[in-house]
Amino acid sequence: MNLRSRIKSLYKRLIFRLSAGNNPLFICYYRYLYRPPAGTIEEFTDIFSRNRKNVFVVQIGANDGINNDPIHKFIKRDHWSGVLLEPQKYVFEKFLQPLYRKTKGIITLNAALDRADGFKPVYKISLSNSRWATGLTSFNREVVERAVKSGYVARQAMKDGCKMPENPKDCIAEEKVECISSESLIIKYGIHKIDWLQIDTEGYDFEIIKMFRIDRYRPEVIIYENLHLSDEQKKECRKFLESHSYLTKDYGANTLAMLNPPDYLQRFFV
Repeated sequence: MNLRSRIKSLYKRLIFRLSAGNNPLFICYYRYLYRPPAGTIEEFTDIFSRNRKNVFVVQIGANDGINNDPIHKFIKRDHWSGVLLEPQKYVFEKFLQPLYRKTKGIITLNAALDRADGFKPVYKISLSNSRWATGLTSFNREVVERAVKSGYVARQAMKDGCKMPENPKDCIAEEKVECISSESLIIKYGIHKIDWLQIDTEGYDFEIIKMFRIDRYRPEVIIYENLHLSDEQKKECRKFLESHSYLTKDYGANTLAMLNPPDYLQRFFV
């Protein structure tokens, strides 16, 4: 690992500790100094959060809860409540659970969302537990295979100082994870209203939206990753949401959807 990577790693550890401890400096920075780029999902989230007294979130695929996480700072700053799901045992125990242990109102759950309660295999990078690797974990093996074939895994492994196996297939491991259905999740935690549904499941996002029964539970805001969806899936997903009265707009690798946006948020859907 080179000097630049070491400094970056130390910085991430510091931020993690500050957030996990709900350090006033961390909270105050995002409350008084943070200014998200104009016309982004971050700006939308900032405005939405500042205008709501309480926000209840369900996050599917929370990973470590902080790196590349678009809602973490708002959960901490504005005292969101909710349930955050992450199926990978290592990531959950090492990062997500400790990060929110002291955060009142946030429940972390070591599980994946699926159509039924039970267990199911996920596919992951075998040679590293770094954020770039755990972030590729998916129910869809093809998503992980594409990352290997594209050379992305090899490039990241080189930066990490990890040795690539001779057989590319050995880059991928299988882990059996616990699954919970949306119905069981709602009942178990007594959820009555969902303000924000955040999804990042590496190509499984549309399936999550369909199995979440949005016709019944009606999350006000849905943000999902469109990056690993095919062009046809992207169209189908937006059409599905719009058929349930959501306005939608793509923001790069993510799509924002909302029911009945108030006037001050209308511009994010133009």
